[in-house]
Amino acid sequence: QVQLVESGGGLVQPGGSLRLSCAASGSIFSTLTMNWYRQAPGKQRELVAIIRSGGELNYSDSVKGRFTISRDNAKNTVYLQMDSLKPEDTAVYYCNTYLWGKEHWGQGTQVTVSS
Repeated sequence: QVQLVESGGGLVQPGGSLRLSCAASGSIFSTLTMNWYRQAPGKQRELVAIIRSGGELNYSDSVKGRFTISRDNAKNTVYLQMDSLKPEDTAVYYCNTYLWGKEHWGQGTQVTVSS
């Protein structure tokens, strides 16, 4: 079992930045592929960014060049640095991983981009 706890959301103006964090429990964090998803009101959950255990990164086209995913295995934490934020980035952001045949999700953190 792995528990995920997100933090760092909030209200930010268009063009601003936020950094989300996701702290994971357990001793095998470094072996996990970690994902950030988001879900806007009335929309399906969207995969935003992936970081694999070897450091390979992937981004959705909607955030490429503006968001950066990273990890600190010593702290069991994955980050999502979000720059040049747009109103359409407003959503609940979730941390996710797949372990032992099961999806694991955090509780989510709200990001609101508005003037």
